[in-house]
Amino acid sequence: MEVHAHTHTTRKKWTHYFWEFLMLFLAVFCGFLAEYQLEHKIEKDRARQYVYSFYNDLAGDTARLFGLLNSENKKIEALSRMNSCYAILLKDPTANTCFFELIKNSSANSPGNFNDKTLRQLSNAGGYRTLKREDADSIMSYESMLDGIRGFNSTAYQEAQENLRNTFSSIIEFSANIKLYRNITVKNWDYNDEVNFPLLFTNDRTLLNKYFNELFQYLKVTVGHRNRIKALKEKVTTLILYFKQKYHLD
Repeated sequence: MEVHAHTHTTRKKWTHYFWEFLMLFLAVFCGFLAEYQLEHKIEKDRARQYVYSFYNDLAGDTARLFGLLNSENKKIEALSRMNSCYAILLKDPTANTCFFELIKNSSANSPGNFNDKTLRQLSNAGGYRTLKREDADSIMSYESMLDGIRGFNSTAYQEAQENLRNTFSSIIEFSANIKLYRNITVKNWDYNDEVNFPLLFTNDRTLLNKYFNELFQYLKVTVGHRNRIKALKEKVTTLILYFKQKYHLD
């Protein structure tokens, strides 16, 4: 009967298991660091894209703000002469020149159309968390100002315009209203043509007084809107300079 010798494997020391564990731990940890660095780089690149997109939005809005501010200033200048026009109309209801100047400068609001593409992306996609704190604060401050203007436009500005239009419908001669509408919309009248037809339907001083009081309220609201636009324009100028210098944008 043969006797087989049993082979014995050398038992590993605890230090061997320790080094195996350490190498595995380092491999996992390095993988985690690499993934973290990759995610950090992706978020950093995304943040820069948001900043660049917002910067372009601001640059595009600069011309709009300048045009809107210029338009509101001209409107305010024209409406500021309503006191003398009211005195003229009380003496001569057929005086058209100054009255028509008031009509054309109070016929419509100029709320402005601002580019908020990047702002919507930042809000909807959680983009603010990718930005640096000072960048996010600057953009949110601008967004707050923009929301304030939109709120003002949809409430006080719109209400003053509607009140004025309602009273205007009571004092304007219907045939004159038709001619004004047709000349402006059909013939592309630029408001510079001479008005040689009666504008007032009634000589009712009470109604005329109501119209001019509402016109004065419209002027005050327009001044408020102009001041908000002016502040927004200054904010835009500051932000453009801030992001341009910080991120070396063209």
